[in-house]
Amino acid sequence: MSRRTLAVCASALALLVAAPALAQTGAAVPALPVSLIDIPAVSDKVLSQPITLWVDATDIERRIMSVRQSIPVTQSGPMVLFYPQWLPGNHGPVSPISQIANLQFSANGQRIEWVRNTLHPWSYQVNIPEGVTSLEVSFQWLTPQDSAQGRVVMTPDMLNHQWEKAVLYPAGYASRNVGFMPRLKLPEGWTYAGALKVEGTIDGYLELEPINLEHLADSPVFAGRHVNRVDLDPNGRSPVFMNIVGDTAAMVQIKDEHLALHRNLVTQADRLFGARHYDRYDFLVAVTDKLGGIGLEHQRSSENSVDTKYFTDPTATLADRDLLGHEYTHSWNGKWRRPADQMVANFNEPLQNSLLWVYEGQTQYWGLILTARAGLMSKDEALGVLAMAAAQFDNAPGRQWRALQDTTNDPIIQQRRPQPWPSVQRSEDYYREGSLIWLDADTLIRQKTNGRKSLDDFAKSFFGSDDGQWEAASYTFEDVVRHLNGIVEHDWARFLRERVDAVGPDSRGPINGFEQGGYRLVFKPEPTGYMASLYKELGRNDFVYSLGMMLNKSNRITAVTWDSPAFKLGLTPGWEVVAVNDNAISGDALKDAITAAAEGGAPVSLIVKRDDRFRTVTFDYTGGLRYPHLERIEGTPDYLGDILSPKPAAPRRR
Repeated sequence: MSRRTLAVCASALALLVAAPALAQTGAAVPALPVSLIDIPAVSDKVLSQPITLWVDATDIERRIMSVRQSIPVTQSGPMVLFYPQWLPGNHGPVSPISQIANLQFSANGQRIEWVRNTLHPWSYQVNIPEGVTSLEVSFQWLTPQDSAQGRVVMTPDMLNHQWEKAVLYPAGYASRNVGFMPRLKLPEGWTYAGALKVEGTIDGYLELEPINLEHLADSPVFAGRHVNRVDLDPNGRSPVFMNIVGDTAAMVQIKDEHLALHRNLVTQADRLFGARHYDRYDFLVAVTDKLGGIGLEHQRSSENSVDTKYFTDPTATLADRDLLGHEYTHSWNGKWRRPADQMVANFNEPLQNSLLWVYEGQTQYWGLILTARAGLMSKDEALGVLAMAAAQFDNAPGRQWRALQDTTNDPIIQQRRPQPWPSVQRSEDYYREGSLIWLDADTLIRQKTNGRKSLDDFAKSFFGSDDGQWEAASYTFEDVVRHLNGIVEHDWARFLRERVDAVGPDSRGPINGFEQGGYRLVFKPEPTGYMASLYKELGRNDFVYSLGMMLNKSNRITAVTWDSPAFKLGLTPGWEVVAVNDNAISGDALKDAITAAAEGGAPVSLIVKRDDRFRTVTFDYTGGLRYPHLERIEGTPDYLGDILSPKPAAPRRR
């Protein structure tokens, strides 16, 4: 592709995601039946009346949601309506507008034709006749039948309704200035769970509390046949519930001791942050292998899907263990305190993600810490999580050309699609690598103050004011630095920039926090207990730090590290390993071969197959099996152990 063609494509993409206030003027006139008007700029005006919204979610067999809206209008002539494009928590323009069908507009019983804006395809233009005061809208959200079409949100036993995927709203308004009166019809016998209160029923629909668009989009619904609602803060200062929806009735039952650990999560968050930024909070938890996976934050709730054994066999499920802690932390970080470049007027204004290493990175950190402090994860398990992160980012190939800061653009440019070479391409590393920056900061504060202060003090300073306030408050990079300096004086701006901007052959991952915390990263021939259990659960055989590749339980290569021994032999994801050293392949057989090669035995030789092609590859590798561990440095303070320990209640004032 020529440079000129690339430039044209880049320009077209820029127009597509540009602010809706951009005028149509200056662009080539499209071949449409009507002239397009300029998209109205956002003003401070308030929509004259709330939009009445009816969502019928009873067509479970065909997985179709039918939507009706009555939108007030105040004048005749051209009008532009938006379908939300930039979805908070997804950090990108990922709304499923292609799943909308049978869109129709009418007024006073007369059909009104529409045309899509060619520069802003998430907007529709209609012409309002004289004397019309209400525009009637109807359409269907054709939710995916299977995962190949997108995330499944309806099954025979449950659904996950996200309001912003089933609404249109007038352009020119801020989300906070567009009111809604939402109604929802569920299959007979199903139970509703969500942050919006049910005020009654009307014509078989649940009548939910009036709310503005900003908060409507932040108030998703889980519903189903099998629902168990448990109180996580009995007699607390504001209600906190866990609403469990399952594929079967047995899946939603929770044992008393497991319930106590989830209550500990709420307690430990209170002790960390000091304030609550909600009037009530609902954990929405789907125990399922049929509904699409999700972990999504909201101010007064969170959407979570977990393994089918999460409650019936809690010790057997590690992959989802810190999910609830992560999404709950977002009520403070990301939803209440929100990066200034994410404080956009409505859902069709582009988001900027430059501070996602705070928004998501620090949330990843606190999510793990709160999970450990609550007892949902042991200290050894948490150390296992951190060891894997340290090994991954200590010398990541992708840092040779791309800084962590640039990965904050991935939700826009990559949109979580599969990658051929993730180790060098990088993908949303601001989560896990970002969390290591905050471990580094935490242990440095503890080191500089001999354990008297910590990042806990920053959390209370930054997130712990304005108890009960849940309207978003913005922050900047400078605000983060100022609050850190309020805990202990340091060149925090340089500290942070050095880590998020590290790039090139001499750059290293942000792993100073381990030695400052009393541990060092080492590699051993056996995995940690956490890693062994996790990969057994996920069906993985890990040879990343030896041969440079990962296999699934069917012995198919699922990942190859850039510039590793496997990479140099031309292996890629998709090859199936059929034999090792002329013997049938298994995870254990490959481990034995790697160990034998390290002890002077025959080199590791694999027969691999892809489609109808076979190859034999022989590794020039004798380093043995290598798995990451955190090893205690004797004679140093165990700050990392302190970080993972439950935070005691503050002493009562006399």
